[in-house]
Amino acid sequence: MTPETLTALIDGTWPAKGIRAVDGWTIREGAGGGSRVSCASQLDPNARIEDAEKAMRALGQTPLFMVRIGEDTLDQDLDDHGYIIKDPVTFYTCATHDLATQRPPPVTCFEVWPPLATQTEIWATGGINADRLDIMDRAQGAKTTVLGRLDNTPAGTAFAAIHAGTAMVHAIETAYDFRRQGLARHMIRALAFWAQSNGAQTVALLVTTANTGANALYASMGFAAVGGYQYRIHPSEAR
Repeated sequence: MTPETLTALIDGTWPAKGIRAVDGWTIREGAGGGSRVSCASQLDPNARIEDAEKAMRALGQTPLFMVRIGEDTLDQDLDDHGYIIKDPVTFYTCATHDLATQRPPPVTCFEVWPPLATQTEIWATGGINADRLDIMDRAQGAKTTVLGRLDNTPAGTAFAAIHAGTAMVHAIETAYDFRRQGLARHMIRALAFWAQSNGAQTVALLVTTANTGANALYASMGFAAVGGYQYRIHPSEAR
């Protein structure tokens, strides 16, 4: 998957409030929705970092750059400008038919759209706030959430949307008391069956490199690392 295809998939399934091309950059207006919808990515290898900084500041945003695998020149240029690495992310994919092999146990996972209040509560506890829920609302085309239950209790939730034949899973969250009981695995498989019924040939997701538990889970389910990116931010503005 090319860097451009990766960002098109992200923008299609987890869309910023606004997105425009400015002086060789893709500039995203995040509206408080986090790094993925607030970063700039390069369109033209000759684009100037200063132009992206100006465009992001005009939106009231801290300059934040997405550097995709293979963009070594951009990475070096940002390093020369004093930008430091923030949150390297791995991109995983798996063929839908390899995941949609066994449905979760009965009454474990339910497809829900729009999300229920109990799902928003689980997300909020995990730091997924109303601004990120707005991102889900903005996504076009086929989309859904899954509500996961354990011991007859709402215990987890996740969101998925389809773009260009790929179902991208976002915002996977399991309530603290129910972690390490296999619920995330069940929710991903449930979403794989949903993806299959909606014609998606591939299931994809993103996870920070630092999240060793999630990386191990996805690898054990048959996901393959096929790319990724890291952010760069100036240390004077990093929080």
